[in-house]
Amino acid sequence: MASMLDGCTPWPEEFADRYLAAGHWCGNTLDTLLRGWALQFGPRTALVHGGTRITYANLNRRVDRMAAGFRLRGLRPGQRVVVQLPNVPEFVVVVFALMRLGAIPVFCPVAHRASGVSHIVHVTQAVGYVGPSTHQGFDHTAMAAAVAAQGPFLRRVFTLEAQGATSAYGGLTVDASGCHYFPLGSIDAPAERALVRSADQVAFFLLSGAGTVSLQLIPRTHNDYAYQARAAAELVSLTESDVYLAALPAEFNFTFGCPGIVGTLSVGGTVVLVENSGPAECLPVIERERVTITSVLPAAARLWLDALATNHADLSSLRLVQIGGAPSHRATVERIAAELGCPLQQVFGMAEGLLTLTRPSDPDETVLTTQGRPLSPDDEIRIVDVDGMDVPEGESGELLARGPYTPRGYYRAPDRNAHSFTADGYLRTGDLARRTPDGNLVVTGRLSDVPRRADYEDPSDL
Repeated sequence: MASMLDGCTPWPEEFADRYLAAGHWCGNTLDTLLRGWALQFGPRTALVHGGTRITYANLNRRVDRMAAGFRLRGLRPGQRVVVQLPNVPEFVVVVFALMRLGAIPVFCPVAHRASGVSHIVHVTQAVGYVGPSTHQGFDHTAMAAAVAAQGPFLRRVFTLEAQGATSAYGGLTVDASGCHYFPLGSIDAPAERALVRSADQVAFFLLSGAGTVSLQLIPRTHNDYAYQARAAAELVSLTESDVYLAALPAEFNFTFGCPGIVGTLSVGGTVVLVENSGPAECLPVIERERVTITSVLPAAARLWLDALATNHADLSSLRLVQIGGAPSHRATVERIAAELGCPLQQVFGMAEGLLTLTRPSDPDETVLTTQGRPLSPDDEIRIVDVDGMDVPEGESGELLARGPYTPRGYYRAPDRNAHSFTADGYLRTGDLARRTPDGNLVVTGRLSDVPRRADYEDPSDL
């Protein structure tokens, strides 16, 4: 197995061989897959944001040219780049362009401020930062400059300007610390020959942990993430006729690949990006774009339902709503199912990998009361007591997991890994669960001494 980035824990050879033989891992990088999707679905609409519509062919061209532009401005394969963008097309273009260059995006919620971003830069030794110039009144460029001044890693800042705005830097600027600043719109150059890279290398980093003390970086490889998104898309029978609404932040695992953005693009569907999950923005977009599938937190779904009393948007195009990211009480799930008028899918997951989902064919009682079954037939689940022994069937205990899309360790965190992974590679999720007689999981709580994960939480809490 080819070497991963230093500081990452690879899957053992016997497991890698098993996942390859099963066809889970296919050996293609995500940006190579995008090139194939562009050839297959070229004129179809890939991304929608407000009045902007981007075809698959155009998306791939933008990725090609931005990758070349990043290289001309000093980024190199293997380097880490913090990406802190809202739900705009540039998020998708930047992430795939960095991967095509061979650089590694580090997904960072737009709500993170200097302390969190500085921590991420320090741990990953990130040389680049991509973010909005300003967002909701906050000056991200000034924040990035302050992080760069701390040295010694961050040396290139790329800022997305609001439509019609002019960069305060007027093009290339170098500050006293030697950090270069570029408007993101200027990152464009003729496409170059694509690099040949191994799909078992890190594609990007997701974050886990709400604060700078508990925050950990999760390396997701091209092989494991392509499999996750593809399997999730197959599970919900996603097709090129589907329109996915990315209502939660795009950097969330839930939004990016469960099946989310990547899964939708893999089948030729359309991804609609909105920057707020509230009903005022989402409901009209569902009606206008004829959205067929979306993923939301229970709290957001309740707000949508409350708004329908006065906002009579036509939601009849919806064929599936995924609910996850927070505990769902039966009464809430019943209300959502009844008032949205479409099937629901309960989803339990984490940026660390494991996904459990109810199936479209499941009885209503299963959908209302459980978090479903693991995504992959090669997901291995244990439920254990405080001594690490398997509990009797039906009893609650800590959920352990390993599988083809659950990494074997956090990045550069040996002490945390010693606590969070068993000697035989199971992730200690910190979640309490029990298994029903028919094999579904019911998540019952969380161990009190385990830091809260932030991958599905409300971004205002970050």
